[in-house]
Amino acid sequence: MLQFEELRLELLDNKDKLKELREALGLDNLKTEISSLEEQTAAEDFWGDLENSQKVLQRISQLKNKVAAYTSLENSFDDTLTLIELANEEEDLSMFDECREGVDSFIEELDKQTLSTLLTGEYDAKNALLTFHAGAGGTEAQDWAQMLVRMYQHWGEKRGFKVSMLDFLDGDEAGLKSAVLLVEGENAYGYLKGEMGVHRLVRVSPFDSSGRRHTSFASLEVMPEIDDNIEVEINPDDLKVDTYRASGAGGQKVNKTSSAVRITHLPTGIVVSCQIERSQHQNREVALKMLKSKLLEIKEREHLDKIEDIKGDQKEIGWGNQIRSYVFMPYTLAKDHRTNFENGNIGAVMDGDLDGFINAYLKMESLKGKE
Repeated sequence: MLQFEELRLELLDNKDKLKELREALGLDNLKTEISSLEEQTAAEDFWGDLENSQKVLQRISQLKNKVAAYTSLENSFDDTLTLIELANEEEDLSMFDECREGVDSFIEELDKQTLSTLLTGEYDAKNALLTFHAGAGGTEAQDWAQMLVRMYQHWGEKRGFKVSMLDFLDGDEAGLKSAVLLVEGENAYGYLKGEMGVHRLVRVSPFDSSGRRHTSFASLEVMPEIDDNIEVEINPDDLKVDTYRASGAGGQKVNKTSSAVRITHLPTGIVVSCQIERSQHQNREVALKMLKSKLLEIKEREHLDKIEDIKGDQKEIGWGNQIRSYVFMPYTLAKDHRTNFENGNIGAVMDGDLDGFINAYLKMESLKGKE
């Protein structure tokens, strides 16, 4: 039947891409590395170095997940092809929707895994630190900053990442003046690094009794979380450490003691803070990790010594500098001004449907690298 034959050809058109993905992943090399690492775990002194053993086990888990994901994709291709051929042979149109869904699901997963092979930067596999700042405009901009925080929280949760709020500064009447999120998961930074910049909102303000349309801005800074494997020297004499009482966003319960920690790096003027952990010691540890991430950015940019220099393409939070616009009125549209990718379902975007924007940016960057 014509319908099934078209589906079969559409699926087969992706067979070469599946083979290319296998080569890009270096699947045979991954399996060899897994075997080598598992041999290490069998050594008598393996558990003698607990820190190293944890790293080895974590690496084994990551590699096995990659192999399992690709194997599942191969099985999906074979199963869907078999189903289409069976339905075609029996001329059973009632199976068409299931076959169509199988092809779409396979192609979506193939694109997702192919995209992950583009994340080869030194820090792409790291967790991501997201820092949000409301632009000028008072309550309206602060509400927009909170909407952005929620959007990225939902995106991370949908991807199975762990998302934690490390720090926040409440708005005057609503929203947030600033916030810091930690997104934990493989390639979190690689996926989110292109989200850094100014985000613009156009809507009828719920805070304007006249019902006028407002334009608001908020900025997002994205950095990799630096773990203990990467050495970043910090002179304790260069740090000013302040403690203060944590505030409670949204009425949440917080410690009444001065457990929140703010660290200022005097040579650069970088300020980091954390108030979410239970103890002052824990908050200090998290804040130091954030500081290391920012200092590494300076190191990567030829040891530049000003806070402005670590923000890359991020500019003034205002007109002409936005990377993306989110329009609620007079029409609904989210559009990225770098890739021209757009999505008219603004509700879905605000609920975390960002993969289209992220994928378009990564593909654009990969094409630049080939030029």
